[in-house]
Amino acid sequence: MKSLLQLKPYIRKYRVGITFGGIFILCANIFTTLGPKVMGYAIDMLSREFTRSDLMKYAGLLVGITVIQGIFRFSMRYTIIGISRKVEYDLRNDFFRSLQFQPQMYFDKTKTGDLMSRATNDLNAVRMVLGPGIMYLFNTIILFTIALIYMLKINVMLTVIALIPFPVLAFLINRFGVRIHKWFEKIQAQMSNINARSQENLSGIRIVKAYTREKSEIDAFEKLNRKYISLNQNLIKVWSLFFPTTQLISGFGFALVLWFGGKNVISGAITLGDFVAFNVLLLMLLWPIISVGWVVNIFQRGAASMNRINTVMNTPPAITDELADESFSELEGEIEIRNLTFSYENGESEPVLKNLSLKIPKGATAAIIGGTGSGKSTIINLIPRIYDPPENTVLIDGKDVRKFPLEVLRKNIGVVPQETFLFSDTIRENINYGVDNGSDDRLIDSVTVSQLRDNIESFPDKFDTMLGERGINLSGGQKQRAAISRAVIRDPRILILDDALSSVDTKTEEDILSQLKDVLKPRTSIIISHRISTIKDADVIFVLEDGELVEDGDHESLLELDGIYAGLHRKQQLTEELDLE
Repeated sequence: MKSLLQLKPYIRKYRVGITFGGIFILCANIFTTLGPKVMGYAIDMLSREFTRSDLMKYAGLLVGITVIQGIFRFSMRYTIIGISRKVEYDLRNDFFRSLQFQPQMYFDKTKTGDLMSRATNDLNAVRMVLGPGIMYLFNTIILFTIALIYMLKINVMLTVIALIPFPVLAFLINRFGVRIHKWFEKIQAQMSNINARSQENLSGIRIVKAYTREKSEIDAFEKLNRKYISLNQNLIKVWSLFFPTTQLISGFGFALVLWFGGKNVISGAITLGDFVAFNVLLLMLLWPIISVGWVVNIFQRGAASMNRINTVMNTPPAITDELADESFSELEGEIEIRNLTFSYENGESEPVLKNLSLKIPKGATAAIIGGTGSGKSTIINLIPRIYDPPENTVLIDGKDVRKFPLEVLRKNIGVVPQETFLFSDTIRENINYGVDNGSDDRLIDSVTVSQLRDNIESFPDKFDTMLGERGINLSGGQKQRAAISRAVIRDPRILILDDALSSVDTKTEEDILSQLKDVLKPRTSIIISHRISTIKDADVIFVLEDGELVEDGDHESLLELDGIYAGLHRKQQLTEELDLE
């Protein structure tokens, strides 16, 4: 249950409301236990002389007590359950915030469906602890305490007899609680697997259909569901044993009370009214006793879920501003990589880049070319600290990139990644995503540069056209051009195009490059591409092979060198000639 201690700050925030909720619970139970006392007095009155007005007085008193009790019960539910919803709101926001500051490497290892499950199912289980769980726990403790005081006043020995089953109940509740916790953890983990499978399947539905794998996907999903049902059945078995067992033991306590209490009534030790009141109080305790099992179930589920939430929220962001210098509020754009050796998995895997050194002057256009796995994309992920480079290996304006505040660094870098992602929103909002209050003039200029304007103008709603999930109603080339517009509209000091023209035809590529020339001039630019036609006009070209820099220079000098770059150039020229034939 230690995992629930992380809720203390949230509870502290609403301590005033919780205090009022506790007062309402106390008042509700005081009036609840007044009912049996009044009933006892009324029954004892029947053995003496009484009038209709006496009966009306007690009946009216019982009705009044019930009404007041109902008002307090409504107030306690409204207050406690309302606060649980507010805490859920705060916790969900904090959970989402913690995800936003996790590095890319975290999401490389964590399934999206699992995170979605934690943000929904697990958070709801935690809310149940803060709402019904706490409310019924306090209600049980207060009701038990008040009822016990009244019962002791009626007859101490009878109260001791009535409490005989309680130690056994406490032991059973503890044992059952441990087993409930174990099974619920497994159930939540399996639900995460189901969510992850659903998310991946729906995201990749075109691949599923293209390879006619619908049947196998249905079978795989059914298998996950069967396991989920099996785990729930195991929990139900535990749960189904709990209630009959507690009721049996409680019934044994009632039998003892009836036996010994009846003898006390016959002997005159207690009145019939007191005996009835005692039994009504004991009956009132029956549901709280049984509800303890339900509360334990809620707390165990909540503890298991909070533990899963804590594993996310307690994971410190790997990339922070810990070394940042707040005085670094601007950057010019000179990029230098100095003796960089980098590997993923915190150095446990083979190095992707090996002792790499290169320099890109401020305002220059640099190109990087190389085979698959040569480390091109890794370089451009290290510059904006999507992954963190080693100390003093990646520098901007002669300063370690880790000295720049992340907001300053990334605000001044525009990146067009290989895999374009568009949100389920309008084209306007997708392109303006990186700017606040973007003007229409800047929007039009950005789509003109990317050669997307004519396409947008052909849509019925133009810039207000809604895109489907991941921009599914745009072609691959249109998505890439939208991503270029999104980067250009930010007017960054450094512009990085990571194979950003791979999905467009050569004619459109030439048009985009022509428009980009003016955009690239005032800023430092890095272009990564497999096509030499895309990078031949760059000021400097770096050729990578197996994570090492093997050639560098401009287009002409690299052709004269007659090395890897020249070989690629000849192959691509031959391919183009064959395509023309």
